[in-house]
Amino acid sequence: MSFIHRHLDPGESLGEVLFGLIMVLTFTLGAALAGGHERGLLLAAIGCNVAWGVIDGVLFVMSSRFARRRRARLIRAIRGANDDAAAIAVIRDELEPGLQALTRPEDRDRLYRSVHALMAHAEPMPMRFDRADWMAGLAVFVLVAATAVPAALPFLLVDDPHLALRLSNGLLVALLFAVGYRWARFVDLNPWVAGLTLTALGVILVAVAIALGG
Repeated sequence: MSFIHRHLDPGESLGEVLFGLIMVLTFTLGAALAGGHERGLLLAAIGCNVAWGVIDGVLFVMSSRFARRRRARLIRAIRGANDDAAAIAVIRDELEPGLQALTRPEDRDRLYRSVHALMAHAEPMPMRFDRADWMAGLAVFVLVAATAVPAALPFLLVDDPHLALRLSNGLLVALLFAVGYRWARFVDLNPWVAGLTLTALGVILVAVAIALGG
């Protein structure tokens, strides 16, 4: 877990866990509805989560590169502005949407001037991939792939495949609640409300995926 915390913030890590749980729950609930072939579908679910862990990790690395290029573009735009007012307008266009609901106009203006003072002589960082990017991508892979492990545990401990499948589904739904409960710590929500809401949302998304043949 310390490896995960070093390379992903709580929102990113919890989001990846939620994504992985929904993926594997789509398979296991689909197996329960279809009946039979439980073990084969479980193996397919594990393989799917591992594959999506690879894909999601690569996409996370690419998004990190995109974010650096966007910051570099902002620095170049600020340095290329004709005057201070134009430079501050560039900063306002970039930052205003995310700050408008949280701050007063006068506070934002002071922030934009401070950003301008910092960025006016800044040099864009190199755009190459670095070790931190790959470690973050690996952390994403680990989280998404690991969410298939709880689904597999009942099949290793229980001989009856039908009972194991029901236990697997129950465990995954409980983990959806646990993710929401923990998420509440970071967004100032009631943990029980967040847990139940995320559980309901996860089950609804799984139902949609199953209904569409996913």
